[in-house]
Amino acid sequence: MARRPIPAYSVRTGHKTVRPYRTAKRLDKFFAEVNKVKELTPKQRDLIVQQAIMLLEGFYAHLPLKRAMYAVDPLQRLRLLRHRLPKFNSDRLFHAEMTDIFTSLRDRHTAYTLPTPFNDAFAWLPFKVESYFDGKRRRYLVAHVAKGFGQTVPEEAELLYWNGVPIARAVELAGAQSSGNSPEARHALGLQLLTARALEKEPAPDAEWVTIRYRTRRGREREVRVNWAVSQAAAGRKGRFNQTDQLYLFLFNPELLKFYRRTAAARDPHSLVKGMKGMPSIFPNFRARRVSTPHGTFGYIRIFSFDGVDPDDLVAEFIRLIKLPKFPRNGLIIDVRDNPGGSSEAAEMLLQLISPHHPDHPIVPQRLYFINTPLTLQLCNLQRSNRRLGFSGLAPWIESIQRSLETNAMYSASFPIHDQEKCNAIGRLYPGRVIVITSALSYSAAEFFAAGFQEHGGKILGVDNVTGGGGANVTTHQDLRKYFKRASSSALKGLPKEADLQFAFRRSQRVGPQIGNDVEDFGIRPNYFHSMTRNDILKHNVDLINRAASLLVQKSSRA
Repeated sequence: MARRPIPAYSVRTGHKTVRPYRTAKRLDKFFAEVNKVKELTPKQRDLIVQQAIMLLEGFYAHLPLKRAMYAVDPLQRLRLLRHRLPKFNSDRLFHAEMTDIFTSLRDRHTAYTLPTPFNDAFAWLPFKVESYFDGKRRRYLVAHVAKGFGQTVPEEAELLYWNGVPIARAVELAGAQSSGNSPEARHALGLQLLTARALEKEPAPDAEWVTIRYRTRRGREREVRVNWAVSQAAAGRKGRFNQTDQLYLFLFNPELLKFYRRTAAARDPHSLVKGMKGMPSIFPNFRARRVSTPHGTFGYIRIFSFDGVDPDDLVAEFIRLIKLPKFPRNGLIIDVRDNPGGSSEAAEMLLQLISPHHPDHPIVPQRLYFINTPLTLQLCNLQRSNRRLGFSGLAPWIESIQRSLETNAMYSASFPIHDQEKCNAIGRLYPGRVIVITSALSYSAAEFFAAGFQEHGGKILGVDNVTGGGGANVTTHQDLRKYFKRASSSALKGLPKEADLQFAFRRSQRVGPQIGNDVEDFGIRPNYFHSMTRNDILKHNVDLINRAASLLVQKSSRA
């Protein structure tokens, strides 16, 4: 019989900050409770499908290119689903089909968000898997294990089989369920899905537990069964944490999560970090420290996200960190691996502080464009002065969309959404050389940052051959209804039970030497590549940081 996923003593001793996770239940119990909830009516399911068709057909910026690149037709699949709805006798089947249709677009910006109780639920295992290269062979290691969760896999164990499937193949199968648009992104997302799934957008695990065969540090093979757990409430809280960040902090660093909750609630958060050792940040977005390498001592800042914080506040905190007395001035490593994005304005405003070519070559923001449809024209007319959608509103795009009625052009003209003057108002503040590290999970605003840094003379070190390929602005069906509130008539209808539809409505283009090239599906290719090692996983990225430091020194000597 399956054990309770979390021992009782762990519940009693857990931090109040993360106690909602401690009320986790087994997967079978979660679905037993889901089955008691009143299901969507046939009319409600039909409404969701009809609204999805309208959004993809009228607003989705990538639709023609996704059809071409992945040989998919989401509109036809949605129309067939609508026709076959009478055959769907459960919400679970309906949600699975909707999720699969949106996943086929290979676009993490565009997703079907399931209604309650899925939209605040997270399925997880109490450990994290990472991969590294041993020569040319990729191996899989248990990198982090949460304490107090009963029987699990020991830290540093090498994974061999997952439910009887060789681990490399298991990661491949999990990645196929993701929205990754490149082999690198699918592999990275597959690693995440092995142990953590946000059920509002990602498929629930098929198995209630996993049987794992692993090799210990002494070379002995062992097998263990670990139950999936499902938590609610804490995983769905909005604010400075995305779901995966909050989950990992809860599992592996609850004290840090508690500290960030305190800073978020404090009137003067900077007073909390005065006198503390190291270089603590008031935001979970940043972790700053000094790193000593064979090539010298340098500054290191990990940017986990550009979300949840006002862009001006985020830039101000970055400036505070690099101006700390003990922060090295001779070289800086900025690590945006696994950064899912957030505010592209914050990302582009940071560039001026570190750009090698500033002020001789001022920062030029990325440019974005719409697909030409009557609905995007209506949106631009309704929100022509909305500065949340662009520093000049949506007025600049109106003329080119109107012209498409005569030219039959597929896309509008492209314009920046962030003010170039604001992106250059502060100027370069960090005097030393800078290098940026990316991964296949660097996405969206993190790619605006990486692309902008590369376009303005910076160099990128990648642990994957390409970033995630998310070149767009994203909005939701819920927000779109607000934008059309003043319309004389609107086909946008409210969705039931907090269901939602998220989609890319404006596509980005690169500037500088790469002007006109798209980021979506193609990502940002690094200037240098580093294969992650066992030491990187177990010793705080030591080989990766040494590699970045060596590049800083090489660049300095060449200069």
